[in-house]
Amino acid sequence: MSNFRDAAMTSKAWPFEEARRLLKRYEAAPPEKGFVLFETGYGPSGLPHIGTFGEVARTTMVRRAFEAISDIPTKLVCFSDDLDGMRKVPGNVPNPETLEPHLQMPLTSVPDPFGTHESFGHHNNAMLRRFLDTFGFDYEFISAREFYRSGQFDETLLRCAEKYDDLMAIMLKSLREERAATYSIFLPIHPETGRVLYVPMKHVDAGAGTVTFDTPEGEEMTLPVTGGNVKLQWKPDFGARWAALGVDFEMYGKEHATNEKIYDAICRTLGARPPNHFSYELFLDDQGQKISKSSGNGVSIDEWLTYASTESLSYFMYQKPKTAKRMFFDVIPKAVDEYHQQLRAYAGQDDKGRAANPVWHIHSGDVPQSDMVVPFAMLLNLASVSQAEDKATLWAFIQRYAPGTGPDTHPGMDRAVGHAVAYYNDFVKPAKVYRLPTDTERAALEALRAELVAYDGAVEDEALQSVVYAVGRDRFDPLRGWFTALYEVLLGASQGPRFGGFIALYGVDETVALIDQALAGELVA
Repeated sequence: MSNFRDAAMTSKAWPFEEARRLLKRYEAAPPEKGFVLFETGYGPSGLPHIGTFGEVARTTMVRRAFEAISDIPTKLVCFSDDLDGMRKVPGNVPNPETLEPHLQMPLTSVPDPFGTHESFGHHNNAMLRRFLDTFGFDYEFISAREFYRSGQFDETLLRCAEKYDDLMAIMLKSLREERAATYSIFLPIHPETGRVLYVPMKHVDAGAGTVTFDTPEGEEMTLPVTGGNVKLQWKPDFGARWAALGVDFEMYGKEHATNEKIYDAICRTLGARPPNHFSYELFLDDQGQKISKSSGNGVSIDEWLTYASTESLSYFMYQKPKTAKRMFFDVIPKAVDEYHQQLRAYAGQDDKGRAANPVWHIHSGDVPQSDMVVPFAMLLNLASVSQAEDKATLWAFIQRYAPGTGPDTHPGMDRAVGHAVAYYNDFVKPAKVYRLPTDTERAALEALRAELVAYDGAVEDEALQSVVYAVGRDRFDPLRGWFTALYEVLLGASQGPRFGGFIALYGVDETVALIDQALAGELVA
């Protein structure tokens, strides 16, 4: 472990870089609370989505990296802002019209439209916890409703009343004049209607710990700031939560980056040290637009897991978090194959290589072996030419190519086969466009056919790749045109696998028959 720790202390892998920055917070002495606290936040106005997964997965990567270089205990808190008022009725719930009368009510006071939980907030919190548990995240869940009502937040709220003018000064600098005229960091919760009130404060009594305001109906009212009678506006809440919990690390999307100084100033004003931050770039859809859970563009967590493993999604999340990335269905095959390439490389790497390998961070150092005997991209091409509608079709080819393999002995491969069939039917099959060969391509295909008919060597990737290469070498310059022709004419795709490996998997005789179909124009038809 000491050798690995040495490697981790110099690794350029971003989780280790963040972990080392975090370790510097406690160079002088360990945290008084006894542990380093990581936090992720969740707004339960909607169901957990792929961004939620990414944030918790990436935070966990930094946490595990920290644990590899330090003996200080750690905790991860997932905080749900379920006391937030419902600003609009979600469009993806049953009987949305029944929620209209509950606008501006805290989410944990809005009836559950699904009819399964105490409230809409409780329902979404349950979905979040099930979501996180499904993926094996290690976390402590905190509900804002309970945090405010139980008294855990009281000391910080009283401090907010004491520092009210200073906190307001921080906030007012960031607000337009019209908004500033009615703004308050405190949002009272009406004791009778239960609604979150967006009203200015007439008086804040720090000594008594109360706020006085006029309700929308014009009634003057005084409430204690403690015990869940008020909540903080979301920006002050962010910084105050850091102060109350003693958060050491939190990451968030770049849309929060402009508010970072506000969060920090709130936290400092309340007498606490702001946490280390990590701002990640957003995901884009196939059109380069920001992925939005409300518009449904991009890829959902369920959709990704229909076509690939959780680990491949974690691998995608690990890659360059500071760079905006397209996250559409076409990135899945590449993510799957790169993940397995890294798994295979891990066994032969030294500590420095392992610390830099994404799979160490995905699996927290307990890295499994890959049982993918055929790359995922190759499976898709195999599914395409064999018109596979089920796993058995693909397994027949795989077991001939790699005797001794099967669903029982290679469960990861079996899952990938199922994913490949689903991906082929949903994406590859509808997009296949074959074309007829040019005269030069036809002559080359006829030559390849003749070579394969006469071939009596080992049915192995490299040997067959040499045959394919030799046929194209004298006919195409650059040689890339030959492989493009193979993909477009034989596979109906613009790109594809190493063709020698494809022949070894699909079969020499089967490839000859495929060439015959292409030359006869049957694939185009």
